[in-house]
Amino acid sequence: MPLYCSANLFKIVSMLIQKLLDCPEFIAGDSTILRELLHPDKQAINLRYSLAHAILPVGETSQPHSLTTSEVYYILSGRGEMYINEEMREIESGDAVYIPPDAKQFLKNIGDEPIVFICIVDPAWRKEDETIY
Repeated sequence: MPLYCSANLFKIVSMLIQKLLDCPEFIAGDSTILRELLHPDKQAINLRYSLAHAILPVGETSQPHSLTTSEVYYILSGRGEMYINEEMREIESGDAVYIPPDAKQFLKNIGDEPIVFICIVDPAWRKEDETIY
């Protein structure tokens, strides 16, 4: 069970529910609109990976970047082109995309609605693991 720390007192927590709208929204290094849902450095949870909710507006392209860690995108809605190194594939709602460590990647929205997706980074995302091009 995860531990919850409050005023130096540790309590066993059997469940953590993180509400999307309770998470601060910010512009990530790749220019997507991001909300971090779960991150082991920000919550008292025993978790290797980080989980975030991202949005890429209509007509936008995320900034090319790479991570030293692996990443997975799960597309909730929208349509786009996923670029990983020299390869491009169209993506849509229901697609899961594996992005290997050190791969140069970016996403282009080619649809008529925002691309909404979940990002899983394993091990958990850290700024020093990301390169923006």
